[in-house]
Amino acid sequence: MEHKSRDGSPAVNNADTASRISSPRTRSGKDGTQTARISGRALSRTVDALMRLPGIGRKSAQRLAFALLTMPKEEAAGIAQAILDLKESSRFCSVCNNITEEPVCGICSDAKRDLSRICVVEEPGNILILEKTGIFRGRYHVLLGALSPLDGIGPEELKIDGLMDRLRAGDVKEVIIATNPTVKGEATALYLLQLIKPMGISVTRIAYGLPVGGDIEYADENTVLRALQGRREM
Repeated sequence: MEHKSRDGSPAVNNADTASRISSPRTRSGKDGTQTARISGRALSRTVDALMRLPGIGRKSAQRLAFALLTMPKEEAAGIAQAILDLKESSRFCSVCNNITEEPVCGICSDAKRDLSRICVVEEPGNILILEKTGIFRGRYHVLLGALSPLDGIGPEELKIDGLMDRLRAGDVKEVIIATNPTVKGEATALYLLQLIKPMGISVTRIAYGLPVGGDIEYADENTVLRALQGRREM
């Protein structure tokens, strides 16, 4: 039986509407298994957008999208505004490529930091975990990636020229290469060694307290501390 509202129009069943929004439709794949299909263009666009973030697959993107959908509109708007503010106010440090809201980051502008040592990392996030160890008081240089010919990433795509300019200034005595212990990270470390060694600058590599194939950003502080303390000459 169809229920009518006071004005005579069909009443909206809120429970049924919520069910259609919150429950993805399923369809059978070629092998007979059921695969989820998101219903709603806006929801699908949100899932696709979230999947562009590193480490976010479809399932994680769907969970995040549903969380955004069910939270109060003001909270969702706050998240959107925070992302816009991040893009508008943040930039790369003109010296080391760290993330900052000023032309030069706080580490590069700190006169108490050791000018004679530079630690080279792949991404700005690597600096955070290295700083938590409290052992390194030099400065950093962020490459913004690692060598990966198959992905079209060569030396020209990385911030290597800026590093070489800093080394030619003559203040640096040691370069600590802290690229990730992956195939790409090792290839990058060896490439940098070939460039820097002829300059008479000591080149060291962080020790393998870090697991092969791992990422510095996800390692615990004690592991990174041991890796820094056990660095070796290259």
